[in-house]
Amino acid sequence: MKVEIATTVTPQLMSAVERLVPQLSRSSPPLTVAELEEIVTSPATDFFVATADDGTLVGVATLVTFRIPTGVRAWVEDVIVDSETRGTGVGRAITEAMIERSREMGAVTVDLTSRPSREAANRLYQRIGFVQRDTNVYRYTLRPNAD
Repeated sequence: MKVEIATTVTPQLMSAVERLVPQLSRSSPPLTVAELEEIVTSPATDFFVATADDGTLVGVATLVTFRIPTGVRAWVEDVIVDSETRGTGVGRAITEAMIERSREMGAVTVDLTSRPSREAANRLYQRIGFVQRDTNVYRYTLRPNAD
């Protein structure tokens, strides 16, 4: 398996995203090519792709890095591993690649959230070294049915 940062949107990448995103969120509308290109080309995001040895895209994730007054921060979003390959190390490989990229970008911390129902993902993050914070996460919904 290989993990890398996507630099262009190919038909194969678009097809994989169309297949994978509903595995994370059934209520999210499908991404357009332009929206995926915005993610891939934005200086604030790195779109990670995991490719199996046979060339199949089996996982994706987004790393957002940004500067705030207290330093550079990194935020992991939408880690999606194909249901057919979960438990084979794809999630760990993508997450570790994002941690390394965060380090390269000079981040002070790397944060993520994970629903409690995603038990395997939560165990993985803890094994990697993420520590659950004593904080409140608040959300203000601008679009109905948003996950």
